[in-house]
Amino acid sequence: MQSNRPSHLRHNFIFNVLDGGFYGFGMYAASYQTVLPLFIATLTDSPLLIGLIGSIHFLGWQLPQMITVGHVARLRRYKSFVLLMTIQERVPYLGLMIIAIATPHISRDLALILAFIMIMWQGLGSGFTATGWQSMIAKIMPDEMRGTFYGTQSAVSQALGIGGALIAGFLLERLDSPWDYAACFAVASVGMAFSFFFLAQTRESEHEVEQTERVSFMDVLRSAKSILARDTNFRWFTIVRILAQIAMVAQGFFAIFALRRFGIQDDVIAGVMTTVLLVAQSLSNPLLGWLGDRFGHRYAVMIGVLAATGSAAAALFATGAGSFYVAFALNGVANAALWTTVLAMTAEFGKPSERPYYIGLANTLIAPTTLVIPVLAGWLVEQSGFEAAFLLSVVGGLLGLIVAFVRLQDPLPRQGRKIVRARAVGD
Repeated sequence: MQSNRPSHLRHNFIFNVLDGGFYGFGMYAASYQTVLPLFIATLTDSPLLIGLIGSIHFLGWQLPQMITVGHVARLRRYKSFVLLMTIQERVPYLGLMIIAIATPHISRDLALILAFIMIMWQGLGSGFTATGWQSMIAKIMPDEMRGTFYGTQSAVSQALGIGGALIAGFLLERLDSPWDYAACFAVASVGMAFSFFFLAQTRESEHEVEQTERVSFMDVLRSAKSILARDTNFRWFTIVRILAQIAMVAQGFFAIFALRRFGIQDDVIAGVMTTVLLVAQSLSNPLLGWLGDRFGHRYAVMIGVLAATGSAAAALFATGAGSFYVAFALNGVANAALWTTVLAMTAEFGKPSERPYYIGLANTLIAPTTLVIPVLAGWLVEQSGFEAAFLLSVVGGLLGLIVAFVRLQDPLPRQGRKIVRARAVGD
């Protein structure tokens, strides 16, 4: 395939890594784990609404993916679709900047509503992009280096994200509100613009498609149902991811808990602790990608679930700032494993023509958990305190680790370092 010729492979590797790098720079300058919760906390005191920020981000990524499957499966090239859709996940940062500037002149309730509209737009934009983008990456990156690519891309994303986080911490410390948050969102917008430029340099050739006629959404659902019925291992993969989502829900409350319980300043949380998270994530990503490519992504999934559990436990038993350095560091490892590994592992299920279906299913199936669990966690915080939500994450993580160890298998088993492609789907 032309897209996988050595020259094109190097080109695509470099430019897509740069795309991810500047996307990470922008995203962490307006981090949904620190900056956005702190900004929303200036508009509302509700832990439930603050806790929803992370879930909206993940839900927006997950929920729409099945909607685009039928269209993506008919595409001979993915790039144009990806570029059109990804604009929708970048423009909202400009909207947030304008809202932040306007906050002294409009009511808090209106600012809150507008901010959540931008957050939802950004999340949904990423979701409508996701199936096409993952299909494009799976096409232009061969099986034996897909984990390494995702790991490298994520590592560069976190490395540049450290710069974005440090800039955010500096801006929050030096500027008066609301200019501090407006500046963070402006920096995020610049990063997103550079990211788009590098993504647009992707080289992609045409490929053959089995289905050329328009596919109805009901046909997509029937095909998805057939995949779920026959692929037992994919079902266990989905269950592990659902339990991992429960383990990860605690991270949405770390910043506010550290601020309210221990008086850790917002510039320290947004700058230093986010940097700890990103350093851990950037160091873990290439290592876990390499581990998955050589020995199977199942091991990296287990490491991620274990790290998420440990992160929640560190917050649960926190005694001061030191506990949160541990929590954010383990959270970084968990983010690396449960992003890099999931992207690479999902592309190994089924045959190439089924790949958009697996990609859509892998994310849409866990969307209800992404919505319900943070709401439950926010309710637990309101009723019993932050510790109750952290305990929920620990329990979910332990269950996920058990299921991954006992039931989950690699869809493409490895013999030493070689991928064994001949396997019976659903065994």
